[in-house]
Amino acid sequence: MSPECLDNHLRKTLSKGRVRVSRPAGCPGLELYLFDPSVLEGPISHEEAQAVVAEPAYWSFCWASGQVLAAWILDHPEQVAGKRVLDFGSGSGIVAIAAARAGAREVIACDLDPAALDAVAVNAELNGVSVNLCSDWNLRPQDLDLVTAADVLYDPENRPLLRLFRESATRVLLADSRVRDLGDEAYELQDVIEGRTWPDLNEFEEFNRVRIYRAG
Repeated sequence: MSPECLDNHLRKTLSKGRVRVSRPAGCPGLELYLFDPSVLEGPISHEEAQAVVAEPAYWSFCWASGQVLAAWILDHPEQVAGKRVLDFGSGSGIVAIAAARAGAREVIACDLDPAALDAVAVNAELNGVSVNLCSDWNLRPQDLDLVTAADVLYDPENRPLLRLFRESATRVLLADSRVRDLGDEAYELQDVIEGRTWPDLNEFEEFNRVRIYRAG
């Protein structure tokens, strides 16, 4: 898998789209191929702008919660060391890669978007770690020690995931910047850390406070 495949994914909606290697400010210990914002320095057509909005390449940005959770895992390797970990909604793969770097026995990155799984594969290779890929939550392994997830509660209809995660693994690590009250007492707040999407999308300040929760 090469980074050129990620450029090809971006160019399905943005003709000048490309990735470049960068170190997210919230987790500078890892490198990722992410969206190169310099391609937006010139005008883009109305049609391309609509296409980008309609089918955003979420995997090409490293969201605040992913950076914060990845950095937290690297600072607390005992949370993942020797464990079989599944990272749900993996996106760029930063949390899965951090878990592998921190000594997890096995890491599975799960995402419905084939482009995201390509990004995980490329970024894992860039960081010199091994991450397995899963395209469907329903096809996950059944003997998981830990589920990780970052910024997956943006849609209220995703709240049932909180229970599903707890039922699927011995422990859950969750990071979220969108929901202040999870409504599930099994999740205990571990920390609140500032973070920003990388490249920066200038989101509302309230979305830059990431809460880390642990269940199990």
